[in-house]
Amino acid sequence: MRSSPASVHAQSRGIAVRAWCRSVSDTVGPPFRRACARQVSAGLLPVEAGGRSLPNLGGHLPALDGVRGLAILMVLVFHFVGTVAPTNWIEHTIFVVTNYGSYGVELFFVLSGFLITGILYDGANDPHYFRNFYMRRVLRVFPLYYGVLALVFFVAPLIASLRGPALDYLVDRQAWAWLYAVNIYIAREGSWSFSYLDHFWSLSVEEHFYLFWPLVVFALARRPRALIAVCLTTALCAVLARVAWSLMGLNWWTAYTLTPFRMDGLALGAFLAVMARQPKGLERLAQALPLAVTAGGALLALSFLWTRLIPQEGLEMVLPVRAALVLLLLACFVLWALIAPERSVTSRLLCSRFMGVLGTYSYGLYVYHHFISYYLTSNGTDVALAGWLGSHGAAVALQATLGASASFALAYLSYELFEKRVLRLKRWFDTPGKRRRPRASMSPPSTGIASHDDPLTKSVA
Repeated sequence: MRSSPASVHAQSRGIAVRAWCRSVSDTVGPPFRRACARQVSAGLLPVEAGGRSLPNLGGHLPALDGVRGLAILMVLVFHFVGTVAPTNWIEHTIFVVTNYGSYGVELFFVLSGFLITGILYDGANDPHYFRNFYMRRVLRVFPLYYGVLALVFFVAPLIASLRGPALDYLVDRQAWAWLYAVNIYIAREGSWSFSYLDHFWSLSVEEHFYLFWPLVVFALARRPRALIAVCLTTALCAVLARVAWSLMGLNWWTAYTLTPFRMDGLALGAFLAVMARQPKGLERLAQALPLAVTAGGALLALSFLWTRLIPQEGLEMVLPVRAALVLLLLACFVLWALIAPERSVTSRLLCSRFMGVLGTYSYGLYVYHHFISYYLTSNGTDVALAGWLGSHGAAVALQATLGASASFALAYLSYELFEKRVLRLKRWFDTPGKRRRPRASMSPPSTGIASHDDPLTKSVA
């Protein structure tokens, strides 16, 4: 009896996956083959099974929750420790190291680009493509975002103990926050000038991305090669724009906060999402991973060596390029999180309960934590606490622990008592039936990349 097209396709997929596992294990290491088998058994990779392919979409990948958790942990460490003025060389060393926690936002951008693009690409044939995407974004993002703004601008001014110059300043300029334009205001002012709401700049970048990127994916979903080219071109243009801006000696804040200059992280994540969904796409990415990490890491180390040996020369070029190299390595990390062997340190860390919990509540953590960290830093509470404890280092550690714990408590209560109830409405905007993928000369996804929400909005922005 002649095999059905579906059966033939499933068998070819199974053969391809087994060949992929063998070839990638030679590049990444023998343990990867066991991880491949685990992905197949979980239905996250296609496999030959009686003429049928196992489900390869919609599965849950705990590692991505862990990546999200790692990103918010980096941000918490940066704001609660890296913004406190050091008083000795030990604290200075800690200060320098924890300042790299600011790259947690960059990790969010890469992960968001990956997850959002995957959702859009998988649902490109949905007759309610735009309605479903935008309504699910609205239900996830707006309630917490605008709820917090309502508290800041309408409730806080009614409480005498909260009134003051900082709140008055924000109230007078609240339109920037309501319109998701905090990043534009900061770029215009050339400083972190929005006090308690400074961190909303990244939420503004994310929201701008949500507005136009669905149009790009919808237009090119049936031409994945073109979509991949657009992703890479967008990333390259963002890097070149930052370099050019820096070489011209223009406002640094503009290149740091405005959306066009920050598209490289989002576009790199988008590239991974589309490429991983092509035939042998994940195999090619995995094979390129060691080279990308080696080259990116070597160039990054060279950039640090340059600034140490020649601290005042060529910074206009070196610093923007360094930022791009960090984003490249973060994209490699997201890819490695997907393919790392089950027993590897990476998988164990990212799939741990602690990282998963942080990832679940990361949106609330991001939104709430800066109110606490900004208050502590601007009021110098670490100095007063050091006087009581007799140690500034102990004061910073205690303050950071209490601040992060209070942030988590707020995020937990917000999610469980408020956000979760709104999220139940998302079921009305699911894609009906099995997700369909666009027809194209390059068949779309054959690897089971799970359909998550994005990092800065499913759980952070």
